[in-house]
Amino acid sequence: CSSLAIGTTTGYRLFSLSSVEQLDQVHESNEIPDVYIVERLFSSSLVVVVSHAKPQQMNVYHFKKGTEICNYSYSTKILSIRLNRQRLVVCLEESIYIHNIKDMKLLKTILDTPPNTTGLCALSINHANSYLAYPGSETSGEIALYDGNTLKTACTIPAHDGPLAALAFNSTGSKLASASEKGTVIRVFSIPGGQKLYEFRRGMKRYVNISSLVFSMDSQFLCASSNTETVHIFKLEHLTDSRPEEPPTWSGYMGKMFQAATNYLPAQVSGMMSQDRAFATVRLNISGQRNICALSTIQKLPRLLVTTSDGHLYIYNLDPQDGGECVLIKNHSLLGSGKMEENKENDLQPPVPQSYAATVARQSTVPSTSTMPGYSEDGGALRGEVIPEHEFATGPVCLDDENEFPPVSI
Repeated sequence: CSSLAIGTTTGYRLFSLSSVEQLDQVHESNEIPDVYIVERLFSSSLVVVVSHAKPQQMNVYHFKKGTEICNYSYSTKILSIRLNRQRLVVCLEESIYIHNIKDMKLLKTILDTPPNTTGLCALSINHANSYLAYPGSETSGEIALYDGNTLKTACTIPAHDGPLAALAFNSTGSKLASASEKGTVIRVFSIPGGQKLYEFRRGMKRYVNISSLVFSMDSQFLCASSNTETVHIFKLEHLTDSRPEEPPTWSGYMGKMFQAATNYLPAQVSGMMSQDRAFATVRLNISGQRNICALSTIQKLPRLLVTTSDGHLYIYNLDPQDGGECVLIKNHSLLGSGKMEENKENDLQPPVPQSYAATVARQSTVPSTSTMPGYSEDGGALRGEVIPEHEFATGPVCLDDENEFPPVSI
């Protein structure tokens, strides 16, 4: 969540999200028109592009050198692309291709997947846990979980009754969030076991198209946005039965009465009433547009970022202690000039407790067992996977070159 990539009718643009007040354009390319997929490998120089002119072809570029690394063509239109430092996944409507990102070799083709017209799939950004999730059924909300390192099916998760609409892993690949086309309930499962950990109710509307689902880097929060004007942020709290005795207040008494009453309600109703509501919300000025959200730490404070399909980036402050309505602090136009003018008013951000920011900004505590230069993660060896020798062979993608592809800091 430190950079933003957008496809346009003239090409694509890459922006840095290191500042609230100033939006720096990292790169702009007008070589390929009508770009509808652009995926950047973290903050590196590797970018994957697909255009409407050639929707069956994937182009991989080193944008700082201005060179094409390679290109691949597929049998049908490319619907989505996901990548981490170990794998590059190409999703078509009825098949998925898994490449080794080191040399771009095709490692696995998953054929005859259930019809997936939106190209819905998620790949863990932690390449030690290169799990891939995609719909396991066209009619129900079954999730197929696939291990991208061992190239074997991990499990299937019966997540929802209706077809899936959104999937997202947390930063370590240990949790997976999902939403169905109905969009009222969001569930979080443990990975790779598939046990249900959390269930959140987004709203009571019959049909809401959830377009974006994302965890914060520390997995404390989960954000969901849809085609409505409301963005919901849920807090993943550990609920225990050993709560301290509530004071003898009216609200405490009513809370106990309500909890007792739910025991006499039908299971479906009582389950719904006991589900968590949103911890924080945002009301956008627009409705009906597709948008993408991110929970990030910018200038040491937690922020909610919302990018809309009309070319705007909205930055909000998120109060990690009390939640509530998030405050809009900046609106950037993504289709204007390359480098935005800096606003000199630096007092827009109210003071926010530093504890959350310190948690998010903290370096990952996962021990690194990799000896490959340029890697900040463990290269998949943490859980004892045997990485085939050819995956570290010399190829067109020099991931061990720190100057070309700097290591990722989580």
